[in-house]
Amino acid sequence: MTLVTLKDVVQPALSGGYAVAGLVTLGWEDMRAYVAAAEAENCPVILQAGPGCREHTPLPILGKMFRHLAEASSVPVVAHLDHGYTFEECKEALESGFTSLMFDGSRKPLQQNIDETAAIAEMAHAAGISCEGEIGFVGYSGGEANVGTDPEEAAKFAAETGVDAMAISVGNVHLQTDKDGGLDEPRIRAIEAVTDVPLVIHGGSGVPMAQRQLLAQTSHVCKFNIGTELRMAFGAALRTAVNSDPERFDRVQILKDTHDPLVAATRAVLRGFTPAT
Repeated sequence: MTLVTLKDVVQPALSGGYAVAGLVTLGWEDMRAYVAAAEAENCPVILQAGPGCREHTPLPILGKMFRHLAEASSVPVVAHLDHGYTFEECKEALESGFTSLMFDGSRKPLQQNIDETAAIAEMAHAAGISCEGEIGFVGYSGGEANVGTDPEEAAKFAAETGVDAMAISVGNVHLQTDKDGGLDEPRIRAIEAVTDVPLVIHGGSGVPMAQRQLLAQTSHVCKFNIGTELRMAFGAALRTAVNSDPERFDRVQILKDTHDPLVAATRAVLRGFTPAT
């Protein structure tokens, strides 16, 4: 069994000059493809259950799915709750077998965010698992605007919460479908100058590939969350599968045709975070 915690994969990444992908899952087909891609690339992978995934499938079921895949995997697999908004939700994920909890208090005042994140981190660590928090606010494409992470606030947040990884807002945006933007590297450098906590980039799909690789190899950014990019790849593969035979109606047969294209797309993502050779 290669089920591990978030700390187990981000600390080696921090010292080794690479990053680990936090892959946003929506169902069995993408989870399985992500693990297959990680095995093909011989790298760890973080399977993430975000709010959309949890609306579709209950946390106890997701925990069993993640753990089942990890048990048969040849590479380390993290079962990660993404954007947990309440103590109760994080507790349920812990009890469902998750090995990492991301509590998102980023919309709350600084001290409230610190206090609530610290409570989640304490609960996680008591159970032997990891905790990720967010300081600043990562916005949404076409929706809520970013609030950039202040380095002094990041230092205070890291010191007072005890998180194992810290999500920051440095120009990254959730749900971005292109890579026309880029991250604020001076702000990243200012943050990593005041804390040794591994850093996380949410909305990684919108970050240009060259910048992903540069930051993975030269900064404290040890985890990139990738969702939209791979959802687009899955959607394209599903559309092709459906349209290839108008008479076909068995969804299992249709969904099988998405596996290989999604594995290929995921492998391309994972290669962008590898250490320099």
